Amino acid sequence: MTLDQLTLFSLLLLVFAFLIWGRWRYDLVAFVALLAALLTGLVPVEKAFSGFGHPATIIIALVLIVSRGLSNSGAIEIIVRHLVDASRKLSTHITIMSGIAAGLSALMNNVAALALLMPVDMHAAKKAGRSPALSLMPLSFASILGGMITLIGTPPNIIIAEFRGDVLGEPFRMFDFAPVGIACAAVGVAYVATIGWRLLPSGRRTADAGKELFDLANYIAEVRVPEGSPAIGQLVRDLEDQAAKSDVEIIGLTRRGRRLPGLARIAEIRAGDILVMEASPDSIEEALGALKLEYVGKGKAQLADKHLILNEAVVQESSRLVGKSAMDVRMLYRYQVALVGVSRRGKRFRDNVRKLELRPGDVLLLLGADERLADVTSRLGLLPLADRGQRVIQRDKAWLAVGVFGAAILAASVGLLYLPIALGCVAALYVILQVVPIRDVYTSVEWPVIVLLGSMIPIGGALQSTGGTELIAGGIVVLSAGFSPVVVLTLLIIITMTLSDVMNNTATAVIAAPIAVEIAARLDVSPDPFLMGVAVAASCAFLTPIGHKNNTLIMGPGGYHFGDYWRMGLPLEILVVAVSVPAIITVWPM
Repeated sequence: MTLDQLTLFSLLLLVFAFLIWGRWRYDLVAFVALLAALLTGLVPVEKAFSGFGHPATIIIALVLIVSRGLSNSGAIEIIVRHLVDASRKLSTHITIMSGIAAGLSALMNNVAALALLMPVDMHAAKKAGRSPALSLMPLSFASILGGMITLIGTPPNIIIAEFRGDVLGEPFRMFDFAPVGIACAAVGVAYVATIGWRLLPSGRRTADAGKELFDLANYIAEVRVPEGSPAIGQLVRDLEDQAAKSDVEIIGLTRRGRRLPGLARIAEIRAGDILVMEASPDSIEEALGALKLEYVGKGKAQLADKHLILNEAVVQESSRLVGKSAMDVRMLYRYQVALVGVSRRGKRFRDNVRKLELRPGDVLLLLGADERLADVTSRLGLLPLADRGQRVIQRDKAWLAVGVFGAAILAASVGLLYLPIALGCVAALYVILQVVPIRDVYTSVEWPVIVLLGSMIPIGGALQSTGGTELIAGGIVVLSAGFSPVVVLTLLIIITMTLSDVMNNTATAVIAAPIAVEIAARLDVSPDPFLMGVAVAASCAFLTPIGHKNNTLIMGPGGYHFGDYWRMGLPLEILVVAVSVPAIITVWPM
């Protein structure tokens, strides 16, 4: 092993460790790794930022803009309105929703497809009086499976297609992924609809959604004691009985910005103090009325609107709030919206709610005027938990948006237009036709993914130029010595799938693609089945909530625990391997 190879493998090992640890955002980890590769000479200076101009990076950005346009036009709403009915049996509901999710994910980014369908599914769960945990995980898995069907459904497919173009001179086309993707998606959707949801822990399956909406473990919320409240002069413990009547637990008291020790049971309450409660939104409202308290942020000098409403929203992985607090972004001052509660999968925290560093999957309880809440959820990249009509749907442009998109995909599929150009034309037309307002163009793009990809592509190139791919490929070939290429392909799929479960699937595809080509060269077979195997495996992250953004997105609203995912996900990954390997070698012979 040369010094360059040793340095590069050490750098990649650190990248893997930091991505799995999750303490720092993946885009920051990738960019720092790129700088380290430049400083050590592993990546030539002239290729420093070549990844940001790579076709795969451009395609992903454009797909996200187009997905926003399809959403804004109401095209998705038309499909959902005619097919979703909360009165159906659970297995039927999951089958229909999962089928829609898979179909939409084939035509748009799978994260965007889940974001569109998740509020619909939760609303159906509420009407049916059941826990959304029963259907949210199947919905997430189905959206991931559907993304495997076409080139634009998921970033790994785009990366693999463009890598093939770099190596073999011609990229995979739009529907080259379809035969294998459809086979995996069909089997996967059938599994999650009939068996998968039954494998969830009984605590998630039997939750009373009518009593505790969305199966959330309540919010940690802060409420102020105003002048004239009957709570003034009482000890915190004196309020326990009255709070219990409203199904509220008082877990602390903050005075002058400082949380008092313990649960502050013997502290005497004063005007201006902030009580920290754990309860559902309805229970908090009841306690506010009984004790004459008020939400933090409400008052003459702050939120004085008489028509304030509460809203619940999930922090997405790409949200501007990740790693920041409401005070950091000056939410109340800039947006006239107050953060009054946070639900973090049942975990308590001592930080003030407004000073709490927020994480993906946190569910926020927001207070503000309707139009202000719509603005803040859009600008900060939050996902509303219920469809409250916040988006201005341009329903008269639905078929126009679909027609423009369909024409571009057709032109790209038959070779009339290069895919990035076709998608660029769609994005431009959506702006001109005002399907996507110009202010939403840049907010539609998930910039952390763009930075991740732009940073990792040159490092992936260094893996090839230093001979690193030869070493890894040689190890896999030696490990499977004496077996057929089909066994080697299966082993590569399992290794790639395992990596994708613990780190970003985009980074996994960038690293695994050159290894796949090198293995094929050593075995003297076609690289296509190995590249297709990496595409399938990099997309299949079903064992953890961190392997795919969709799994992170449902964790809070579904009330899932980290260990819930493998119960449904492990059999699904085994099924995908069993289905994909024969499908790949049939469609892409070695």
